[in-house]
Amino acid sequence: MKQEQFEQRYQPLWHRLDQQLDQLETFRLRRSSEELPADLPQLYRQLCNHYALSRARRYSPQLVGFLHRLVLRGHQQLYTRRGAWLWRLLTFIASDFPVSLRLNIGYVWVALALFLLPALLVGGYCMIDDTFIHSLMSDAEISNMEEMYRPDNARPGRTLERSADSDFVMFGFYIYNNIGIGFRTFAMGILAGVGTVFTLFYNGIVIGGVAGYLSGLGYTDTFWPFVCGHSALELTAIVISGAAGLMIGRGVISPGRYSRLDAIKLQAGKAVPLVMGAGLMLLGAAFIEAFWSASSLPNTVKYVAAIILWIMMVLYFMFAGRGADGAR
Repeated sequence: MKQEQFEQRYQPLWHRLDQQLDQLETFRLRRSSEELPADLPQLYRQLCNHYALSRARRYSPQLVGFLHRLVLRGHQQLYTRRGAWLWRLLTFIASDFPVSLRLNIGYVWVALALFLLPALLVGGYCMIDDTFIHSLMSDAEISNMEEMYRPDNARPGRTLERSADSDFVMFGFYIYNNIGIGFRTFAMGILAGVGTVFTLFYNGIVIGGVAGYLSGLGYTDTFWPFVCGHSALELTAIVISGAAGLMIGRGVISPGRYSRLDAIKLQAGKAVPLVMGAGLMLLGAAFIEAFWSASSLPNTVKYVAAIILWIMMVLYFMFAGRGADGAR
């Protein structure tokens, strides 16, 4: 869409929002969210998307600056009120995160391929040849993994040393581990994207290899019921973190008409919602892994719940936020 068409289509919305903000700033209404115009949150969400599109499409600096100032004014009115952080979080989950993912879906597909293809190939080979796992992991790591998922383990996913730990303690451990993986996958993008590519590829190989090896040993009744519950959130979050890292890598490799530093900042601004959303997903995955995955519930219940979660997640990323996305 050309800039002229873009401005003609959305100028009335910007003008309406500008008038509301003028009124709020004039009377300095700052006590509660009830004092806000009813449609201000929706208008602000649309404005944020317009601002992101104007930057991505490289519209004139005047238009980008105007929208940026409007965004800052709206942010000041919406988020300085008591309780606004909760509204902001809910808005991010319901709209900003899935919309951001759809706007950057190309990076997500690339990250998914870098993670999934080696996982499937190595996993299939490890099912056929159980000696190949020794080229990926040390003997101690393999022994520990077998102990966690052996058929007689009353709590799969826990070693004997960790079997006495409370679910809450394991929750903290999983948060540390999951967030660490996601952050490294994203942060390695600063190495011209090569670090993120390697991290995705490596995690795909290891996760696929472990799944294939344990399945080949016949540990399917302990391994798959344990991992299926949190797999939707955890694996998808790793891929999304990888997509964010690839965006940073693009700023390093192909800055275009920007300086390399400005290009990295621009890409980082687009990647932040993905990183934040992935962090929330990894937090949810840690909760499921600690309090659900190792529970004594029947495997059938765990499988059904996992399928439902996968379906809900796909539908969420496909449709969430479309009603508030005025520029799509």
